[in-house]
Amino acid sequence: MPKPLTDQDKRKQISVRGLAGVENVSDLKTNFNRHLHFTLVKDRNVATKRDYYFALANTVRDHLVGRWIRTQQHYYEKDPKRVYYLSLEFYMGRTLQNTMVNLALENACDEATYQVRDGSALGHSWTLTSFSGLFKLMKLYNHDNRQVEEADDWLRYGNPWEKARPEYMRPVHFYGRVEHTPEGVKWVDTQVVLALPYDTPVPGYRNNVVNTMRLWSAKAPCDFNLKDFNVGGYIQAVLDRNLAENISRVLYPNDNFFEGKELRLKQEYFVVAATLQDIVRRFKSSKFGSTEVVRVDLSTLPDKVAIQLNDTHPAMAIPELMRILLDTEHQKWEKAWDICTRTCAYTNHTVLPEALERWPTDLLQNLLPRHLEIIYEINRRHLERIAKLYPGDHDRLRRMSLVEEGDQKKINMAHLCIVGSHAVNGVARIHSDILKATLFKDFYEVDPHKFQNKTNGITPRRWLVMCNPGLAEVIAERIGEDYIRDLDQLKKLLAFVDDDSLIHDIAKVKQENKLKFSAYLEEHYKVKINPNSMFDVQVKRIHEYKRQLLNCLHIITLYNRIQKEPNKNWTPRTIMIGGKAAPGYHTAKLIIRLITAIGEIVNHDTVVGDRLKVIFLENYKVTLAEKIIPASDLSEQISTAGTEASGTGNMKFMLNGALTIGTMDGANVEMAEEAGEENLFIFGMRVDDVDAMDKSGYDAMDYYNRIPELKQAMDQIAGGFFSPDQHDLFKDIVNMLLHHDRFKVFADYEAYIKCQEKVSALYKNPKEWTKMVIHNIAGCGKFSSDRTISQYAREIWGMEPSLERIPAPDDPLNWLEQHE
Repeated sequence: MPKPLTDQDKRKQISVRGLAGVENVSDLKTNFNRHLHFTLVKDRNVATKRDYYFALANTVRDHLVGRWIRTQQHYYEKDPKRVYYLSLEFYMGRTLQNTMVNLALENACDEATYQVRDGSALGHSWTLTSFSGLFKLMKLYNHDNRQVEEADDWLRYGNPWEKARPEYMRPVHFYGRVEHTPEGVKWVDTQVVLALPYDTPVPGYRNNVVNTMRLWSAKAPCDFNLKDFNVGGYIQAVLDRNLAENISRVLYPNDNFFEGKELRLKQEYFVVAATLQDIVRRFKSSKFGSTEVVRVDLSTLPDKVAIQLNDTHPAMAIPELMRILLDTEHQKWEKAWDICTRTCAYTNHTVLPEALERWPTDLLQNLLPRHLEIIYEINRRHLERIAKLYPGDHDRLRRMSLVEEGDQKKINMAHLCIVGSHAVNGVARIHSDILKATLFKDFYEVDPHKFQNKTNGITPRRWLVMCNPGLAEVIAERIGEDYIRDLDQLKKLLAFVDDDSLIHDIAKVKQENKLKFSAYLEEHYKVKINPNSMFDVQVKRIHEYKRQLLNCLHIITLYNRIQKEPNKNWTPRTIMIGGKAAPGYHTAKLIIRLITAIGEIVNHDTVVGDRLKVIFLENYKVTLAEKIIPASDLSEQISTAGTEASGTGNMKFMLNGALTIGTMDGANVEMAEEAGEENLFIFGMRVDDVDAMDKSGYDAMDYYNRIPELKQAMDQIAGGFFSPDQHDLFKDIVNMLLHHDRFKVFADYEAYIKCQEKVSALYKNPKEWTKMVIHNIAGCGKFSSDRTISQYAREIWGMEPSLERIPAPDDPLNWLEQHE
């Protein structure tokens, strides 16, 4: 009997044509051993799996470096317009396997590691989670049905993918005061923190292009005051140093306390100040290999630089760029403002009012006094323009002001981003329409040309080829491999929607993925589940608007129905919910406790047995997503219509062969258009229905009193059925749902339950279920990040995406010697 194919074997079946300079197995083995011995100073007698991982990572990185350097040389030679995407965090996922896939090295690495270990293939179990971001992450785990945060020291053993660049360290200033002199404006008496850049290579898919993600780490200046040492001030000097470096030591905290707010603002400004200095330095620097050509005039900055602000977190880039142009480059205001607005663009990611940043002016006055002056001047000129357009409309001036008056004066950072940018976009069509119709309506009426939509996308390399190689191979057998670069080609699968062999192969891959994930759950969660049950999955941030509580009510209803009719032919379900709550978000943390409490009752009920299981997936992250998404049958996307900006998890599930149960919210709307609404399980209120209910009033008690199953579920939660040791444990959730639920869970309850009944019925017909799956996969082409980035490039950044392949050196060192 032939040996079953592993995931690595399946990825090998996908061709690696078209890439020059792939190292052979012998070279990889040599370099692997070289790094184990000379980089890690270990031999096989003492080396650990971590050591083997680092040896392999460094070996693969060697192959990356030549392309990385060549890409930067290419940019200097061609002097193209560059895009700087400013974000406070990046969810990168694992780096090693993604790099091997993109460089087409996986086959050779698999074989080399197999040979190095004398036939005992370690595969990719060596791969460590390589989360990358500005701040240290929080690892979350479940203790006594609670989320508990603990520091995740992910850099303890180093990071083989990042390269420190101390030569580009930049000073970042805080506090101080502003002096206005005849010679100009000076920001003086500041406290300085140094920003140390760390570069991580980001390889393109088999095109030899390697771009750079630059992360900044805070370092204290080294100028210790020796006089203080002599008088016993050493301890205070060390404490001050630690205080400065706290900026990048922890993820930004809750906003409940003043200190937390100040730290978060420091972090946001730290990133943009360091980045903008870096942008100006690069803009002014000479081209590679030519005589020194220094640009002294920043007037052409928008022709060579595009800055994309990812939500309002990097909004201080606008006043910081103005500060540089005015105070350092001595530009006139009108010229500086023109440069700034043509350079910056803003992406909005939320319509929830509480998520839009508003910084107190007294905090800004203390921390960034010069920037507050600039913001006030931006606002003055902005309101002058609005007053001319709408004479006497004082309410409009109030609504559109960057400065919000009240008990505490605040700066509306979204308004700052809109005024200071040439383009504003949402991340799904319905989201962009809502921004224009409600949240930013006044701004849209003044500058309709600024507003665009850029529907989010996902990369098929990580979210199909890497995490679901079996499905990737099944698709490639029917339509070839070009879809990996051009996801629209998935439409070709529609010709096979009635093909019994494709239906069989896709169902077979799904079952294999479910078996693997069932084994993973048993090993890591000590939970045994039925792999033949429907895997019903909701994994995302825990938040009221995402309505994990609606899912909970369905679970309880289903549980009660099975209890009432235990002999009925129920469709078995394993319902898995995963995600993290913000550390200070009490309700979200209580929702996690409710999910786990329901699971405790349901999973130990002998009457229910394997027909219903409830699992909370703790410490949910990219690495776990890569395991659960390929195994999922049903994807829960059930936010209140008009609250989800877009979502990308919905796209990942769709691409990996899960069917969606969801509201017409975020990207679900476009998914239904692409796959056909009949191929998704759509339920509930639309945006217009929600708006109408907001006007007429939402009465949760009416639904509670009118729907017996809903009342029963709520009474069980309120009465302590799921918390026998503390009957009132969930009183806050009950009170919120009954009396002040902004997200109208009860209003969609009946429609959701009926839709879930349709799901259960269809799941009993595997052939028809799988045909719907094929329709969904075929409709995924629009949701490639390749399409998204191309639209940003053409329609916001004013540049044409390059399809040019950069020649790769056969040997990076020899190539560099020839081109020095």
